[in-house]
Amino acid sequence: MRLHRNLVFAVIDALHMIFNEGEYADKVIEKVLKYDKRWGSRDRGFIAETTYDIVRWKRLYSEIAEVHEPYSREHLFRLFGVWCVLSGVRIPDWKQLEGTPERRIKGRFDELSKIRKYRESIPDWMDELGEKALGNELWTKEMAAQNKKAEVILRTNTLKVPKPQLKSFLAKEGIETEPLKDYPDALKLKERQNVFVTQTFKDGLFEVQDASSQLVAPFLEVEPGQRVIDACAGAGGKTLHLASQMKNKGQLIALDIYESKLKKLKKRARRNGVHNVETRVIDSNKVIKKLHNSADRLLLDAPCSGLGVIKRNPDSKWKLEHEFVDRIMGVQQDILQNYSKMVKKGGQMVYATCSILPQENSEQVKKFLESENGKDFEFVRERNVFASETGYDGFYMALMKKKA
Repeated sequence: MRLHRNLVFAVIDALHMIFNEGEYADKVIEKVLKYDKRWGSRDRGFIAETTYDIVRWKRLYSEIAEVHEPYSREHLFRLFGVWCVLSGVRIPDWKQLEGTPERRIKGRFDELSKIRKYRESIPDWMDELGEKALGNELWTKEMAAQNKKAEVILRTNTLKVPKPQLKSFLAKEGIETEPLKDYPDALKLKERQNVFVTQTFKDGLFEVQDASSQLVAPFLEVEPGQRVIDACAGAGGKTLHLASQMKNKGQLIALDIYESKLKKLKKRARRNGVHNVETRVIDSNKVIKKLHNSADRLLLDAPCSGLGVIKRNPDSKWKLEHEFVDRIMGVQQDILQNYSKMVKKGGQMVYATCSILPQENSEQVKKFLESENGKDFEFVRERNVFASETGYDGFYMALMKKKA
């Protein structure tokens, strides 16, 4: 691989914004890719993937390069030099990279790779928390799995097209996919491509949604004609999946505290041909109170630490703080206590997170079921999804039924 200065400098700029200015990696990449309209897909791929790689391995590379935050430009080039050596890329004869100690980098890598927190490039507190919660063996496997690149998975919009037909439409646009066993609506990209520019996407025939995330809507067991509430809808990936499972029949109410996210959902719903969705902003308790005892089905896709989705958000390792995990557990329990009141007798509720920590998952459900508000519910089943077992995101879901 021959390195081009303008592409490498774009990577260095991106790393500066992510590491020193605290910006989110996906937003930074979007911004940096607009630098030069002449860049082709390979150029853009190099910038995005190299930036994400260095973000993913930030702690390991920093230890090897002996640099610390805030990183000067010289330090960022040292991190880039480490990336080159460990990726087998020939170092160009540029003054920014002269004197890169290749043998020493390889030696330090071998040495540090024996220690999990360096090998998997995670903060001390996260390593301690994960080992305590999941045990040494599972946590070690899980972190190794979370450091693999996330694959691109599509979810067929079955309101518009069956999966085999979507596969052939995409093939005509030069995008090769393969079906995933045990995921009825999922297609996996054989190689990473920008699917958002395809006519198939513009026509609303699919959404990009991780395979594990596609397990949540079916877990709720919705039926056409029901009143279903998605109470933490966000931009609506799971809401749209619920709509297709309901065959566009019945009432689907999408709630969220952020109006901006619900606006995105409305746009996506139009593209998907979904017309049984109604959005409501949770701007006071009244919104929830009005819906008490009215839902046949309720989805609580609760805010969480996101420790199950590090592979697609590698910068979350550096943005997440220990205090946040403690704080979000309070929010999760509040959501369970208050929002569960929307379920009617005989109705069902799913509590889900994209975390792998029992304290955010099964322990929250247990605490809820033992509480005054939870005594009307019975536990049906739960599922822990681990990246080390499936290759996809880590998730948790629990199904509960309100006693008739």
